[in-house]
Amino acid sequence: MNPFNAVLKRKPDGPGQNLITARQARPLKNPFGGECRIRIEGADLFYGSARALKNVCLSIESRRVTALIGPSGCGKSTLLRCLNRMNDQIRGCSVTGSFTIDGTDLYREVDVNLLRKNIGMVFQKPNVFPMSIYANMTYGPKTYGVTARDELNRIVEDGLKEANLWDEVKDRLKESALSLSGGQQQRLCIARCLSINPKVILMDEPTSSLDPISTSKIEELICALKKDYTIVVVTHNMHQALRVADKTAFFLLGDLIEYGDTSQIFRDPQNDETKKYISGVYS
Repeated sequence: MNPFNAVLKRKPDGPGQNLITARQARPLKNPFGGECRIRIEGADLFYGSARALKNVCLSIESRRVTALIGPSGCGKSTLLRCLNRMNDQIRGCSVTGSFTIDGTDLYREVDVNLLRKNIGMVFQKPNVFPMSIYANMTYGPKTYGVTARDELNRIVEDGLKEANLWDEVKDRLKESALSLSGGQQQRLCIARCLSINPKVILMDEPTSSLDPISTSKIEELICALKKDYTIVVVTHNMHQALRVADKTAFFLLGDLIEYGDTSQIFRDPQNDETKKYISGVYS
């Protein structure tokens, strides 16, 4: 039974055709074999009658880090959740517009399970499973049919190495993931995300609950991963955006105010609202 049937039967709450409730009218495709360029056009999102996103248009480049910045409640995380359709699970949520990867419609032409396998998510607080480090790393691959012990061992080692965690935990794989420090847990979450070989990684304030040293390690990891992955990061830390992002988008009250090269956004913003935000007039 498809767990999303209940979602698909809901009626739209906002104007226009709700992408969440629209049944897929086109043959399903797999758009994740190419460059994975993301394009958002005319995106609106409503929670009931409250409009959280307003006609957002944004192009996210492949194998780059794009930062979404702005004050709390401006729509950053809401937009992020649109990309792997986590808003499907929110009752009363209505999404309109277009979300595509390399021209393929993420709401009408891609199976949601395939979508979430290829668009991974790292949350604000580490959400390790209450099981061993090894079991955390093999949970995803087993879900998608990997059963051979040698293959699982390779996935565990490769993922932990890619997340710069292998040397710290290679002798502790059978220990509970909850025994790790907060920074180690967050890197384990990233490694677990990598274990199913996604093409896009979404990060929702991944360092907000971490100490400076752990934050630095996560930022170094983000910069290293972009050679292989398209990464979108929500952050309240403007210095972090400067350190890790190639492109930055500034949001305010659901509107995309300005988007461009990170250096340009912080050095020479073109919009007065952007200038006020980065100069600390409001946060």
